[in-house]
Amino acid sequence: MNPPDSQRDALAALAWQVEAGADEAIEPGPVDRFVPPAATAAAARPKLADAQPQTAMVARARPRFGKVTVAAPPPGIEAIGGTPGHVLARSARNLEELRDALNAFDGCPLKDTATNLVFADGNPEARVMIVGEAPGADEDRVGRPFVGVSGQLLDRMLAQVGLDRTSVYIANIIFWRPPGNRQPTTGEVAACLPFVERHIELVNPDLLLLAGGASAKTLLARNEGIMRLRGRWHLYESTGMSRPVPALPTFHPAFLLRQPAQKRESWHDLLALREKLDQLAHP
Repeated sequence: MNPPDSQRDALAALAWQVEAGADEAIEPGPVDRFVPPAATAAAARPKLADAQPQTAMVARARPRFGKVTVAAPPPGIEAIGGTPGHVLARSARNLEELRDALNAFDGCPLKDTATNLVFADGNPEARVMIVGEAPGADEDRVGRPFVGVSGQLLDRMLAQVGLDRTSVYIANIIFWRPPGNRQPTTGEVAACLPFVERHIELVNPDLLLLAGGASAKTLLARNEGIMRLRGRWHLYESTGMSRPVPALPTFHPAFLLRQPAQKRESWHDLLALREKLDQLAHP
């Protein structure tokens, strides 16, 4: 039996929203945007007769989050920084421990809406580390970065200069998918940054390829957009590294899918990466 027209229309509308990227529920129920904010606040405010005793009100005002307990870092590892994220990240002595630290970390709200932690892909012994922006729907489902359409383009681009996922290591500055593939907020980037920095320190690559404006601006601490940053070598420095690492910003493959005319510039970037890699191999 075919479903009634109303049900078919509802399913079609839902499918359209999913295709458009609206696949996350942000509010538990509908919000009446025509009600003035003051009226909404007044309606939600409890009446004086219904107020709780003072002791109960004090208890209600306490944070609803439990106390964060962070294990002491191993001997020889300093717990630097003032947040649990810094402590957890610095305590990781290898990539497996860093992944475990991210699984134990509750300081990024994206973790609550994502399906999987998207940690890394490729060869951790590679001389080139690629750092992108944030996982998409395909990456969230699989748990690996750059596995969707933009990842397929990245693979083809790398192949043109003799590289593949056995000769590069791939990660992102955000480890969980933002709902609806929106841009990550400043707070979300800040929450993940200690783990990204430790990630780079543990891999200790010879070269960094920063794919996208968010990655380049975050890791290079620059305000310029990707149009100005790309195509020029910069130095990435970290307190846990013995030396600065040459870093080359370039366009994100997802941007190239929207702006194919910019592939020419990305090709120049890849040639520069290949040339620098060959120089390091044959000084």
